[in-house]
Amino acid sequence: MDIINTNQPVCEEISTKVIYEDNHLLVLFKPAGMPVVPDSSGDYSLLEWGKNYIKTTCKKPGNVFLAVVHRIDRPVSGLVCFARTSKAASRLSHQLRKRLIRKRYLACVRERPGQLSGTIETFLKKNPKTNVVSVVNEKTPGAKKAIIRWEMVGESRGLFLLCLAPLTGRPHQLRVQLSKVLGCPILGDIKYGSREKIFGGHGLALHSWRLGITHPTRKEPMEFCASLPGYYPFSLFRDMDIED
Repeated sequence: MDIINTNQPVCEEISTKVIYEDNHLLVLFKPAGMPVVPDSSGDYSLLEWGKNYIKTTCKKPGNVFLAVVHRIDRPVSGLVCFARTSKAASRLSHQLRKRLIRKRYLACVRERPGQLSGTIETFLKKNPKTNVVSVVNEKTPGAKKAIIRWEMVGESRGLFLLCLAPLTGRPHQLRVQLSKVLGCPILGDIKYGSREKIFGGHGLALHSWRLGITHPTRKEPMEFCASLPGYYPFSLFRDMDIED
């Protein structure tokens, strides 16, 4: 398995960075506060950054093809994978639908979990008007099952670092389940129960840490890893040897 790491110096940890690229893939580091795709804010998105990067480095005169494979929330930092060809987009989308893409996140919380590890399985429903997701009964119209596995992997100065493995990909899934089920809202996540702001209120302590895929043409397993950002609260855990 190819493992690609990014150990960005502190000065670059709030900037977009190329983690891996070839003719079919572009894996980027997304800083907290940047949208993956253009939204109503009009702010520069990761997709636009990726297209401009390809256009410049490959000297492409026309439109650049770059497909979104998966997304992470705007306040979240870390790895995002794009497809550079329609073949790659189709095959990676198939992996995503079949839950063959392996994702690992790291989250900082202030409340200590009642146990060291566990599985959370609930049903969630999103209110499109408020953009808030709630835990609901499974018989609620529009409810979707959401499952994550979690483990506490670090503790420092009254904060706890959790490794999260989502088995489904629902909107705000990790944020809602940690807050409403585990009782541990993610630091900086004001929407779901945190009382503290981080990164100027534009981010939360949730980081897309590892991403495992099968290469769309070579059929080889690949895993990408992005180091924790250097700002608080991730800085408290940066020197820790975290096992996945």
